Amino acid sequence: MYNIRKLTDDLTWIGGSDRKIQKFESVYKLNSGMNYNSYFLDAGATVLFDTVDREVADVFFENLAFCLNGRKLDYIVVHHMEPDHSATLASVLDANSEAKIILNAKTLQFISQFFRDKDYSSRTIVVKDGDEMELGSHRFKFIFAPMVHWPEVMMSFDETEGTLFSADAFGSYGATNGSIFADGKDFEADLLNEARRYYTNIVGKYGMQTTAVINKTASLDIRMICPLHSYVWRKDIDKIIGCYKTWGSYTPEVKGVFILAGSIYGHTANAAEVLMTELDKRGIEAAILDASSTDISDVIAMAFKYSNIAICSSTYNNGIYSPVEHAVTELAAHGLTGRTFSVIENGTWAPASGKGLLAHIEGLKNCKVIGQTVTIRSSGDDDTRQSIEALAEEIEKDIKNNI
Repeated sequence: MYNIRKLTDDLTWIGGSDRKIQKFESVYKLNSGMNYNSYFLDAGATVLFDTVDREVADVFFENLAFCLNGRKLDYIVVHHMEPDHSATLASVLDANSEAKIILNAKTLQFISQFFRDKDYSSRTIVVKDGDEMELGSHRFKFIFAPMVHWPEVMMSFDETEGTLFSADAFGSYGATNGSIFADGKDFEADLLNEARRYYTNIVGKYGMQTTAVINKTASLDIRMICPLHSYVWRKDIDKIIGCYKTWGSYTPEVKGVFILAGSIYGHTANAAEVLMTELDKRGIEAAILDASSTDISDVIAMAFKYSNIAICSSTYNNGIYSPVEHAVTELAAHGLTGRTFSVIENGTWAPASGKGLLAHIEGLKNCKVIGQTVTIRSSGDDDTRQSIEALAEEIEKDIKNNI
């Protein structure tokens, strides 16, 4: 049974949601599934914008058939070749043998790699960055967005209606609920956290490239954004673009502290809680996550959100507690920069996690460490508390001096 949603008189959403999927890219947890967007333009020519993941293939093919209503498909625009958007592409191309494929040269290479027994080269229209063309009664401009988040990614802008087909940019985790439009949700309560997790984990390493493509689209009269995941933006577009400007520049959203705690028997966690309380006394916003029980996607998102990061780690195998080490390694892999760190270590006979953490932090671009490393031997005492209070004071000074 088909399931579509009209976006404008000429444009229809024909994607689908997978509510069973537990992890995106088999790595990052999903709290409410994932959706995959495909769009159909019917305006003197029939145009399909991207396909979908195999898990929603059945409804997608029904949607496409309903929109075509027995007519031929004229064009397929491929913005991104990642399989969650192209797994069904060969089936569409084979079923619509007259359809022309609009893509760039890198995408053509990737098609030959994913579908090795197929040759679609004779049906392609290869575009370059900035090229424009008429598709029916609509005029489109193609905007390359390499590494946001694959090298072949491009966007297309419908100059006739002001619609930006943004590929993976401006998307979010989660299946859509009810309306396909973002303005049907509370941005702060329903969308921001999942959009942040999505960007920081999927695109976060490529902040420079994200900023570059935002600058390229700044002069466009964008009235609607159609991403490949999550909700369509037709109102308050500046909200999601503003978030991408912040995230892409690695600018903290909050002058506050993200505390990452890695504790085995609770003593290090206790120190982290004391630090959070001391920061709250000083009017500093703080949030805490446990490294051993928190999905890495949340850790990365919180590190992007806050200006300061306090890492509290037990010593393990004469080094950093392994869940914490995994986390700091991921922060480096995602290109985190411009943060201020503080360290609390614990070790019963040979505290060593602090030294390891400082080495990791030194490897991060444009990051600094403030305060003395607080060292706990097994459990905290009055001296430990005084050291944590002193650290809280140093963090307070750093944050208030940079507001």
